[in-house]
Amino acid sequence: MQRRSFLKHASLGAAAGGAVVAAPALAQDMPSVSWRLASSFKPGLPTLYGAGEAFCRYVDEASGGRFRIRPSAQGSDGVQVFEAVAGGAVDCGHGFASACFAKDPALCFDSAVPFGMNARQMNAWMLEADGLKLTRDLYQPHQIINLPLGNTGVQMGGWYRKEIKTLADLKGVRMLTAGLAGEVLARLGVVPQQVAADEVAGALGKDTLDAVEAASPSDDEALGLQKLAPYYYYPSWWEGGAQATLYISAPAWDKLPRHYRSLVEAASRAAHASVTARYDARNPAALSRLTAAGAQLRAFPRAVLDAAFEASTEVYRALADKDPRFKAIHGNYMGFRDQLLPWFRVSESAYDQYLMSMALAAGRQR
Repeated sequence: MQRRSFLKHASLGAAAGGAVVAAPALAQDMPSVSWRLASSFKPGLPTLYGAGEAFCRYVDEASGGRFRIRPSAQGSDGVQVFEAVAGGAVDCGHGFASACFAKDPALCFDSAVPFGMNARQMNAWMLEADGLKLTRDLYQPHQIINLPLGNTGVQMGGWYRKEIKTLADLKGVRMLTAGLAGEVLARLGVVPQQVAADEVAGALGKDTLDAVEAASPSDDEALGLQKLAPYYYYPSWWEGGAQATLYISAPAWDKLPRHYRSLVEAASRAAHASVTARYDARNPAALSRLTAAGAQLRAFPRAVLDAAFEASTEVYRALADKDPRFKAIHGNYMGFRDQLLPWFRVSESAYDQYLMSMALAAGRQR
């Protein structure tokens, strides 16, 4: 009896002692961390800005409030957000790497490039092939860790005040564009312009601007540009799948426990997938409303696309001659794209083309 009583009390004591020991260990495993995310997107772009908010919420909830990231809008200057993260002013940021073309043209491969991959192909390259490794190497000198955080899918090709029927119609067109797309468009005769976002409508109205790069219909709808530049062209051959990036300060990343890093990666992937889904769900209705409001849909003529493809090849060659890193990542990226295209031709493309033909036939029968 005394022995059983001793063992019972000893067991209770060990259990109590174990609880006392476990509490500090748990606290060490789940430290309190507070970060700030600087977004280059304004709240007026609910899908892209909302992706950053969703990412922060996932991290907060999954950590039980121990790891909190506060999002804040920084406007449309993606370069400033990049530099803020690189300089350690903020812990992480959200933006399009293509905005950093002047800093390093190769960074555009972490976003979108002329005649590049669509959203699904980009995901395959980033998450299952060499994309993430190669882009990480580009960010290393800037002390940044990158993760995908949203892909818009293929975007529209722009708002134009006049129709583009031939390549000659692009000569002298003053267009709001920049970066890698601007380099290619300039070779086609376009005159790239830089205009503040809140001055675009005024510039179109005063005839000092002829065209504006477009985004997705659900984002473009709020701009009302169909009243000033009614021709809405597609597709955006320079943004077949525009991927946004989560920039993370490498020193801040290094301080995180391993399970917090896994949490960040999981949260970013969840938010990343939701962006394409949301655009796909909202763009059809937005496009219908835009055309009802006066937007005139136009496809780029094949001759224009062919000239743009040739000009893109020339720009890529010139950049590759200057920078072996650009040459290496360009070769890997385009090589992977070309490997995927035959599969998409016999699967997605063939299936979609058939369904569209049947939908058109059904529409004629009605």
